[in-house]
Amino acid sequence: MLVYNASHPLERKQAPIYLTSRTQLHIEVIIVTEPEKPGIEFPSVLDRAYKDYKRHMKVGDIMSRDVFTTTAETPMAKAAMIMGEQHIGSLIVMKFGTPVAIVTERDLLSKVLAGGLDLDTTLVEQVMSYPLIKICPTLEIREAARTMIHKKGRLVVFECGELVGVITASDLIREMPDGPETSLRVDDFMTREIVSVKEDETVATVARIMGAKRVGSVIVTHDGKPSGIFTERDLLSTFLVHRKPLDSPVGIASSAPLKTAPAGISIHEAAKIMAAQHVRRLPLMKKKQLAGIITARDLVEAYAK
Repeated sequence: MLVYNASHPLERKQAPIYLTSRTQLHIEVIIVTEPEKPGIEFPSVLDRAYKDYKRHMKVGDIMSRDVFTTTAETPMAKAAMIMGEQHIGSLIVMKFGTPVAIVTERDLLSKVLAGGLDLDTTLVEQVMSYPLIKICPTLEIREAARTMIHKKGRLVVFECGELVGVITASDLIREMPDGPETSLRVDDFMTREIVSVKEDETVATVARIMGAKRVGSVIVTHDGKPSGIFTERDLLSTFLVHRKPLDSPVGIASSAPLKTAPAGISIHEAAKIMAAQHVRRLPLMKKKQLAGIITARDLVEAYAK
């Protein structure tokens, strides 16, 4: 009897071997499979190649090519309306046909609403941020993340002196690779001091709180328990773009129920959840209690390190 190891199921075959014209010998061949090891999977060549590609992606692969602009002389009310209608958080400011600055939803909150300025009379040039933080499309995305954190701003992509795109924290987390650099835990980067407001507070009051504390969101509570979240994007898209009065209770404008994730997950897992749910802030739970909140920018900072 001859026994062979093979990778396919057990088979028996009769293999005739003719020794002489009168003598016939049959050898029974048993092909034995080696037992599989449960729970062990090896990535394919394609999987490894894709992971390597993701880790070395360029800015040009992920940047937003639709660049929305405004002028320095535009009232902030109109700039806010453009951002709300397009569901974006910033506009490139043009002067004499040249990109010179950027105005963001954070500028709107912290410099206009928190400062008690009037949206209709305040001009973009009074609150815009400059100079622009410029990068080229051939830069690897991890270097772009480092630049974003070091320069503390959104990135504008130029090629041969021409504006071709912008890079946001959301762009970076959407393509965040799965690797050692993204296996860090969210607990080390989340914000533990959460700003919360009661559901009957007015949107105007909440907007001033967010601007003064320089946060992009607040947790809305009902009977002392977290029930929803209100963000600067909600302020833009729900109120400012439609010129709705800001004396409405924030509870009716918040996103509810509150979408959360467990504390202790990796920054890559958090990035996948946020990209799938199209959110930039993710509250984290530990032992059924709100433990903190992680933002897209927090994830970019972790990835950059």
